[in-house]
Amino acid sequence: MDVGPRAPDGAAGVGARGPYCRRSGGAGPPRLTGGTSGESGTYTRPTDRWTRAVPFKPALTPLDADHVLYRELRLFNLYRVLEAALLVALVFGPTTGFLDPPRYALLARSVVITYLFVSLVMLGLGRRIDVRLSAGIGVAADLFFGILAMHALPSAGSGIAVMILFNVGAASLLLPSRFAFAFAMVSIALLFAEYAWGVIDGAPRRSFTEPVMFAIGYAALATVMNVLGRQMRDSYEIAALRTTENEHLAQVNELIIRRLRTGVLLVDGMGRMRLANEAATALVGDVGDELHGFRELALAVPELGRRLAHWRASNAVDETPMRVAADQPDVIPRFARLQANSDQALVFLDDTSLLSQHAESITLATLGRFSASLAHEIRNPLAAMSYAVQLLEESDDIRPADRRLLEIIHQHIVRMNGIVENVLGLARREPAKPVVIELVHFAGQFVDDYLVSHPIESDTLISASTQPEINALFDPRQLHQAVTVLVANALNYGRMPGEPARVTVRAAMDGGQPVLDVIDRGPGIPEPIRHRLFKPFFTTSSHGTGLGLYIARELCRANQASLDYVPTPGVGGCFRIRMSALGR
Repeated sequence: MDVGPRAPDGAAGVGARGPYCRRSGGAGPPRLTGGTSGESGTYTRPTDRWTRAVPFKPALTPLDADHVLYRELRLFNLYRVLEAALLVALVFGPTTGFLDPPRYALLARSVVITYLFVSLVMLGLGRRIDVRLSAGIGVAADLFFGILAMHALPSAGSGIAVMILFNVGAASLLLPSRFAFAFAMVSIALLFAEYAWGVIDGAPRRSFTEPVMFAIGYAALATVMNVLGRQMRDSYEIAALRTTENEHLAQVNELIIRRLRTGVLLVDGMGRMRLANEAATALVGDVGDELHGFRELALAVPELGRRLAHWRASNAVDETPMRVAADQPDVIPRFARLQANSDQALVFLDDTSLLSQHAESITLATLGRFSASLAHEIRNPLAAMSYAVQLLEESDDIRPADRRLLEIIHQHIVRMNGIVENVLGLARREPAKPVVIELVHFAGQFVDDYLVSHPIESDTLISASTQPEINALFDPRQLHQAVTVLVANALNYGRMPGEPARVTVRAAMDGGQPVLDVIDRGPGIPEPIRHRLFKPFFTTSSHGTGLGLYIARELCRANQASLDYVPTPGVGGCFRIRMSALGR
């Protein structure tokens, strides 16, 4: 980069609570996902949140699925308590007229009271034991006490068998297949055992068809309910798995939109900013909240509010770059409706510097491929021309006027060779190998070496420091190359007209980070061209290549450092290399 009378010369040698989005493969604003969009750029079914929204709450998790099963188990336990209470009422209550007296009064009373106690204990345990274990223990108790109650209360036997039928079906709904069928077979066996016990005990004869029909009913109901229960459990597991996957996907999408370098704003019909990602917040500031109120876009960024209103009125987008704030890069605003018939709009703020960097990378890639042939096609002829000029300069027959022409030829050969060297330097950039550098010593040694190899006549080049020792991480060879570019630019262009250049290489600490400044006492760099200083091939000098500062910045970036121009009060300018401190 070279700029005017002061410009440095480049001669020296990367569920659901709101909308989310992702960048599309081509140009334009990020494309929204998680909903449907039409050709008109609309969006439906928002499915995520941004930097300020209600935390994501999945529809169903594995814990929710367990909660459903425990809820069904609690209902089963409540039904068991009601069964036991009904049997207690039948045994101890006034049953004259619709129920015969118990055949074995003591057995009946002991069974129903114990059954009620066990039912209450099962209800109280609740979540303290596993669902399947609780269901298994419960149905075992139902079969044991139910069969005893049937034998003690012959007149209520059919009713008790029907109650047991429901218990076997409910247990089959909650238990795995092998346990469900096992309990069904046990219940059938107990039915026939109770029938045989009654026959042996001389009870009134009952039809054998009754236990057979109940046995068929037990087996059929257990089979059907188990199939339904298995489908229910599978559905819960699939739903829980899908919900977990959707939650992770929502979190990934949220992270994507939060970290997008494209600013994204959600603006309602009143022109208030409701949501913003991190890039948009850095541009327009905080959007506000429900408690303190949302900021209006027209007040925060008047030009952007005007463009949004124009787009809403005419559906025409003004895509010329604009600057949201004085210290922010130019952006290109784009708009899309949140829904087809919604007055809410999405505002995308594309950073134009990204496009510039992309174009720059394409240019440099092409330049790298061209550099190999450039070395042979230009460098060798330049060497021959330089050698020929040196031979001519040694001749005694050259007139003073011709000798001046030879000097001009030699100057342009040197300039062309510098261009070749810079281009080759871009093409064969080597990875940085940072080591610990003591900057105070480096600055002093650099000045001594530079004065030996580059006579500066009446100009002044000194080193300075604000502390006795400052350590940083940098590749020494690349730091020497970058500082050489900065010092050469300062000596060539950092001087007032008619005065010698005065350049200082200063090591210092700034904000807890080591910095190396190259300071001159020249006229400074005009504000309008400062943002173009480090662009490749940008120069306002007729003798510069426009590559020096660009190469210096790339060398700094390779070492996790930055190179910036820092205006100084009064006269002069400063190029600052900000490096990584030890331990970072």
